[in-house]
Amino acid sequence: MNSTIDIYTGFFGLTERPFSLVPDPDFLFWSPAHKRAYAMLEYGIVTCAPITLITGEVGAGKTTLMHQLLRSVGDEVQVGLIANAHGDRGELLRWVLLALGQEARADETYVDLFGRFQTYLIDQYAAGRRVVLIFDEAQNLSRESLEELRMFTNINSNKDELLQLVLVGQPELRDMVRRPDLRQFAQRVSSAFHLEAMDLRTVRSYISHRLKVAGATSEIFHLSARDLIFEATGGVPRLVNQLSDLAMVYAFTKENKTVTRLTVQQVLDDGVFFVNTLEDAPAAPPAPAPAPPRDNSVLVLESHQKKKAD
Repeated sequence: MNSTIDIYTGFFGLTERPFSLVPDPDFLFWSPAHKRAYAMLEYGIVTCAPITLITGEVGAGKTTLMHQLLRSVGDEVQVGLIANAHGDRGELLRWVLLALGQEARADETYVDLFGRFQTYLIDQYAAGRRVVLIFDEAQNLSRESLEELRMFTNINSNKDELLQLVLVGQPELRDMVRRPDLRQFAQRVSSAFHLEAMDLRTVRSYISHRLKVAGATSEIFHLSARDLIFEATGGVPRLVNQLSDLAMVYAFTKENKTVTRLTVQQVLDDGVFFVNTLEDAPAAPPAPAPAPPRDNSVLVLESHQKKKAD
């Protein structure tokens, strides 16, 4: 058997692990939903939209799309990535300046920081570059922070936008923006998309795609195994990766070159795959409809018919 560091890649003839949980644009699977979400990202950048909003469930692939965007932008776009920013408006501005490679000393006032930020935007515009700020996990931003970001977008030069914002977050971000007290913020959102979980057909193709990128030359997962993975994960990409990875470990330990439905079921039965947040949990299938109530007249009629037959 291979070493524990290699895990199973050599055993299956792969060049790397196909189901890593680390966002990797090289493994990006262009499902119809991901294509539309990315189109909205590109549309926002190309049209200089003040605010672009991308939301989706935990593990839906939002961060991977964002990294793909970072790889595709040209030198004419200066990007600042802010992950999980928090704090008051002064702290938010410090996060922004640091993301843009600018100084933000602890002893500086908000006025000092804002003046440097505004000067930076004007200098970039004069050099023919646009500035895009991408906020990941933006659902953690407070209402005050979102309002502050809206004020940032008011910095412009005649009809040209000096700053664009891309907010990426979980569904509650969309709910926040829809609040009546954030109406002005919502009016500046020119491009938005909500990324849903994958359906069964997409999960089947998704697993095959990632294996192929990792060097697979044949189908390692039986169709029934992929179907059970969909059932157990609800089609959330991160959960699909996690369960598929564990299933490959199980197949490897038994020296099986294929992953069957039984392999996936053993992973589930052993409890090594689990969802630890309500947001991660796949939707449960609807319960069967209860039988309609039966009144006493029906019961009496059936009893009479039975006695007559006897």
